[in-house]
Amino acid sequence: MPDVRLASSQGKWILLTTVLGSSMAMLDSTVVNVALPTIGRDLNASLSALQWTVNAYMLTLAGLILLGGSLGDHYGRRKIFVIGVVWFAAASLLCGLAPTDIVLIAARALQGVGGALLTPGSLALIQASFHPDDRAKAVGLWSGFGGIGAAVGPFLGGWLVDGPGWRWVFLLNVPLAVVCVPVALRHVPESRDKQSHGRFDVLGAVLGALSLALVTYALIEATNGSVVVAVTAVAGVAAGVAFVYVEKRRRDPMMPLDIFASRQFTAVNLVTLCVYAAFGGFFFLTALQLQVVVGYSALQAGTALLPTTALMLLFSARSGALADRIGPRIPLTVGPLLCAVAMLLMLRVGKDANYLYDVLPALVVMGAGMVTLVAPLTATVLASVDTDRAGLASGINNAAARAAGLIAVAALPLLAGMGPEAYRSADAFTAAFDRAMPLCAGVLVVGSILAFATVRRPPPDCTRAQCRVHGNVTSPPVEPGRGSTASSADRAA
Repeated sequence: MPDVRLASSQGKWILLTTVLGSSMAMLDSTVVNVALPTIGRDLNASLSALQWTVNAYMLTLAGLILLGGSLGDHYGRRKIFVIGVVWFAAASLLCGLAPTDIVLIAARALQGVGGALLTPGSLALIQASFHPDDRAKAVGLWSGFGGIGAAVGPFLGGWLVDGPGWRWVFLLNVPLAVVCVPVALRHVPESRDKQSHGRFDVLGAVLGALSLALVTYALIEATNGSVVVAVTAVAGVAAGVAFVYVEKRRRDPMMPLDIFASRQFTAVNLVTLCVYAAFGGFFFLTALQLQVVVGYSALQAGTALLPTTALMLLFSARSGALADRIGPRIPLTVGPLLCAVAMLLMLRVGKDANYLYDVLPALVVMGAGMVTLVAPLTATVLASVDTDRAGLASGINNAAARAAGLIAVAALPLLAGMGPEAYRSADAFTAAFDRAMPLCAGVLVVGSILAFATVRRPPPDCTRAQCRVHGNVTSPPVEPGRGSTASSADRAA
């Protein structure tokens, strides 16, 4: 049984290590959108290159995050976490030095691999190291500091872009890693799952990532209308079918399909796909709209987006507690509708937009909707399966959320009619933006209807309190549990 106390010197070092590691991935997911217009101008990149700058990272992260948790269980969580931090920092250095958009995209894909190793490991180290009496408090502190990082991210990113330059958005990860790795090696105890058998579903991970990559490529390049795009789309669907076949046949699949026998789990993941697809498209396009059309600097755009994260930080705990009392159906129905209203309010944000009267109301309503739905969504996912599959359930839900954002960033510009140079013209971009926001709102309405029709109140003993609070607006938190990132000691406790 883990016995490190939070008040001890070692406990504080462990918490620092996990916060630094998770902050690297979290900061990267929140600051890059703000830097996109500047990256595009500096590297003379097309809109599709900017889409790939976001999606290359999300692609490898979504495809490999479940495998990353399993590797930590078998080979040692500290070892895989440290490898992930080093990998992430090296890829970030390559991003910061990238001379062309092609090199930047490749480096972002490598970043995603590092993120898949360190993201599940950061929380797993807390679960595997701290005494059971201190574990909930440690997770709460980890979540709180992570929320602060998410809130600071857009502001910090904007300041870096307007000051030292966009490359420092990536280079900032290097000093964080220089601090994190020695502390982890010196103060964090190694742990692994003694029940881990060492059989990894590499084929499943490859097929899943390949399917996402091919479909994403087809969506981004669809305006070309070439035979290559059509073949790629068919190949992506075929890879997806092969992934399902392999997962059904394998003895130890990365994503056991029998977990979807829970109607509640399946329903909530469908809601997740709708909600996070809309979120992914919203944050990608809004950061561009504020700079390309409204004329904000990167710092102003990053600061303008703070209300959504601030509301998440301040009120998600109360939202989680409310959902415990009244059940998740109402929050998961009302929350997406509020977010849909916010996206329609964004239609007021044009060339002469006033922040107080046009931008802020939309972001406040958006934040209110996210507060209403995000914490109950995660808690309901975990409550829909047996406790020993909580980690697997959360990992699948996390991957689904990231995959939804990935597809949205690829598909929305196509559906909204954005040309490859649209972000260079305020008129062209705002016209496409005005077509994209109703599409996002429509997807949210579908999610709301799904929630109302399918989500039911889980048994009261399924509550997972440690998942009520977090501040990352782009994806749900990863909850340790068997099959993903839990420690055997945690299960024994």
